Amino acid sequence: VRLQVQNVEKPLYRGTFHCFQSIIKQESAFGLYKGIGSPMMGLTFINALVFGVQGNTLRALGEDTPLNQFLAGSAAGAIQCIICCPMELAKTRMQLQGTGEYKLKTKNYKNSLDCLIKIYQKEGLRGINRGMVSTFIRETPSFGFYFLTYDCMTRYLGCEAEDSYVIPKLLFSGGMSGIVSWLSTYPMDVIKSRLQADGVGGVTQYKGILDCMRKSYHEEGWRVFTRGLTSTLLRAFPVNAATFATVTVFLMYMKSEDNLPECEPGPVIHQPSSL
Repeated sequence: VRLQVQNVEKPLYRGTFHCFQSIIKQESAFGLYKGIGSPMMGLTFINALVFGVQGNTLRALGEDTPLNQFLAGSAAGAIQCIICCPMELAKTRMQLQGTGEYKLKTKNYKNSLDCLIKIYQKEGLRGINRGMVSTFIRETPSFGFYFLTYDCMTRYLGCEAEDSYVIPKLLFSGGMSGIVSWLSTYPMDVIKSRLQADGVGGVTQYKGILDCMRKSYHEEGWRVFTRGLTSTLLRAFPVNAATFATVTVFLMYMKSEDNLPECEPGPVIHQPSSL
């Protein structure tokens, strides 16, 4: 977020690792966790919604094909924007608060919930949903590629329940799915961050998505749409590796419990090729 929205004329950070070092030096290690309350509150519901909608949509479509995987993932991405947008708004505002200060002298927001309440009091529902359209444009195809890539990777690697290397394969498939999903729509994430950060200092720069794209490109060139990409990909691989592997293993375990005959001494996982 900080790399995406920093002033190009007076940049605070030269890159991902310089940003990381600067935050620790100027704001202590706790600076790395600014805005953590918002994801902690929202991610549980988002993941439950995403995997639930994707699974049910795929069943409703009737056939497990690459196109249906993409469509089911896109549907899940679109619906979770309802929670994702306000959550990321609070996270963005909290992460930009007190930039470069070791100890905050004044706090606009005490925490993520206080941030959302104050935005609502000042701007209403429209303020809470700032960046909703850009979030929708980013998340819909992104989650389509997310689930499509995971399906293709698990099929290619032959992820079977009885395979002794199934966990590493699932972790790798999930990590690569996260990277592909971010690469597919990353420029829109930059725009979303800029729109949600806009007006923090009391000055509004952008009228909308197209205006933000035009001004950003005019001032900084095409590289503006890749700002923060390195840190995003470094985060995406482990996060999505853990997420997909955990969900898949849990579902495999529950399936084995459901299919377990009473006479068998222990759980036996029966899993089809398509995870």
